[in-house]
Amino acid sequence: MSSLQIGLVIVGGLVLAAVVAYNAWITRQSAPRTARERLAPGEALEPALGPQGDPLAERREPGFGDVAPDGEGDAVVAEAPREGLDGEAASPVGGDEGPIEPTLAPLPERRPGPALDALIDVIAPLALEHEVSGEAVLAALPATRRVGSKPFAVEGLNAQSGEWEVARPHQRYRALQAGVQLANRAGPLNDIEFSEFVVKAQAFADAVGASPDFPDMRAEVARARELDAFASGHDAQLGFTLRARRAAWSPGYVSQHAGRLGFVAGTLPGRMVLPASQPGQPPLLALAYDSQAAMADDPEQSALREITLSLEVTHVARGELPFARLRQAAQALAEAMDGVVTDDTGAPLPAEAMDQIGLDLEGLYDALDERDLAAGSPQARRLFS
Repeated sequence: MSSLQIGLVIVGGLVLAAVVAYNAWITRQSAPRTARERLAPGEALEPALGPQGDPLAERREPGFGDVAPDGEGDAVVAEAPREGLDGEAASPVGGDEGPIEPTLAPLPERRPGPALDALIDVIAPLALEHEVSGEAVLAALPATRRVGSKPFAVEGLNAQSGEWEVARPHQRYRALQAGVQLANRAGPLNDIEFSEFVVKAQAFADAVGASPDFPDMRAEVARARELDAFASGHDAQLGFTLRARRAAWSPGYVSQHAGRLGFVAGTLPGRMVLPASQPGQPPLLALAYDSQAAMADDPEQSALREITLSLEVTHVARGELPFARLRQAAQALAEAMDGVVTDDTGAPLPAEAMDQIGLDLEGLYDALDERDLAAGSPQARRLFS
């Protein structure tokens, strides 16, 4: 074999090796990133969004329905649809002020509280000739606690404490009242629902020997429409989309980085939440990705190109600084996972756009406060659900 032939064989071998190496590199680059790529042996996942060093990752998600983010155009605060619905970071935001950490308040005593509020409910007093037991009240309650699309409730005036509360066993009540919610995301209370409320409350009153006093239907239905008009203009759900710049992510990779910020697994596949500082409260933020990828036989081989961070504005107290924490979480995840923060159309969100969103939210919070429907209050969570 001549030296020329030997040289050609060597060159051919080198070209073949280069092609194989290039294909292997392309395959690796296109594969989704997994949690193992970034987590060194023995490295701990330390949440960066927990207030006052409290490890939020150890908490569990409180009972709260899913939030579907709804952003549009430049991702200004968007109104949530009112039909067909039932029921932060390693880097600081805004200069050198550092991460925002709300102060933990003392835990209140947990006990059944009032179920009705004249601000958002139609209330019918039920006069009693004599005290009734909590067992009798519970036994007489209707099988369903809804009137059409609205929640129905009964509460009693505790003979010992003198406070209104949801009926409990081993208690006695000297007065009762029944109520139905004026409005929710399904719309305002209408004539048919009011009539159904009267029928249901009358049947309950007959069972416990009470005399109901129902308010005027026309006045209450008009009040429901006015409340619904206000709620429709102030029901906001805010969402940021985080898109991968280059390589896709696996569900485990996303969970690893979100866990460092205090997010915990939610009740549904493909959902994580950042718990509130107070137990029993709705989560501050939600993180969602493709549920099919989360339920795959081998999730680490599932490729995610985007995830969504969302905030149910009316369900989270203003004092929790939820938008600041949403912004911090989005920026921290984008930096750690090589992603970009965008609106739902894919347009990147610069700092100026986020600043404007924050100003819009302050105006929304002020309007809710003026109506005595402060964000995060029980009344607001009921109305905007």
